[in-house]
Amino acid sequence: MSQQSNCAIAVIGIDIGKNSFHVVGHDQGGAIVLRQKWSRGQVEARLANQPPCLIGMEACVGAHHLSRKLQLLGHNARLMPAKYVRPYSKGQKNDFRDAEAIAEAVQRPTMKFVATKTADQLDLQALHRVRERLVGQRTGIINQIRAFLLERGIAVRRDLHSLRSELPGILATRTDVLLPRMLRIIEDLAGDWRRLDARIEGLSGEIETLARQDKACERLMTVPGPIISSAMVAAIGTGDVFSKGRDFGAWLGLVPKQISTGDCTILGSISRRGNRYLRALFVQAAWVVLVRVKCWERYGLKSWIEAAKKRLHHNVLAIALANKLARIAWAVLNKGRAFECVKTEATASRPT
Repeated sequence: MSQQSNCAIAVIGIDIGKNSFHVVGHDQGGAIVLRQKWSRGQVEARLANQPPCLIGMEACVGAHHLSRKLQLLGHNARLMPAKYVRPYSKGQKNDFRDAEAIAEAVQRPTMKFVATKTADQLDLQALHRVRERLVGQRTGIINQIRAFLLERGIAVRRDLHSLRSELPGILATRTDVLLPRMLRIIEDLAGDWRRLDARIEGLSGEIETLARQDKACERLMTVPGPIISSAMVAAIGTGDVFSKGRDFGAWLGLVPKQISTGDCTILGSISRRGNRYLRALFVQAAWVVLVRVKCWERYGLKSWIEAAKKRLHHNVLAIALANKLARIAWAVLNKGRAFECVKTEATASRPT
């Protein structure tokens, strides 16, 4: 079906590809009036002459760039998670059917949308993703060194600092079980470890510098550190897509799975939805807070943690605290005010 009239198009669904884009347009009554395949260069040119309309796309690679371009042309470009679009697909899967599903989904009043990221947010997100990859590579190298040593009967404690401090002495003194070939292999791995440390430290410094230059990150750093603050701003911007901190915690996957029907409510383990990297950072921050007992009073968490410790397993407590920290961080980000602990009769903590 080809385009009948530019003025008749009210909603457009675009299925994004590398070089080709499948486009389906609906009129006010929901009838399909546009069904075409465009090249990447044609999208912006053709939509520049189209009167402003609602345009839906899945939040995928390249979607944020195209969304910004279309918004500059006056269109209402909206991004959606792919898993929320899938239920609107009818019949066999193909690109035009996907575009139809996108056009249907973007019109739903209860649809959950993804905020369009700015270029600065994407740059900050890229730094975090590169750092995450390097940290994973470093962990793999450390585990490999530890395994090679254990195969020779040399056991080292699990923490990174123990292996870092003991490795030079092991290589120098345990030549009775470490043959020259294995010594060379472990020394090469240790060299890779040092190079990764340098790159991770450089990226962490760059992220911290950018965080201190951003006002939202600077406010967030009154609660967590620069890594979490910048990762949160890169992921959700100002947090306007969430109506309250509880929604942000649920999006992070820090709440239990719910399988309920009738009067029976069943809660399971955490859902682990949303941003895995950001969730891991908040959980790590929660463990750090639990270890540092002296900081409980500083953030107004002492009474809450002490009460929760009496009824929760320590692993469950860490997740609950991570959820609480995430909700506090969202409030600081969304309300535009720095965190300040306000003591009441219940010793609550909130941004003021």
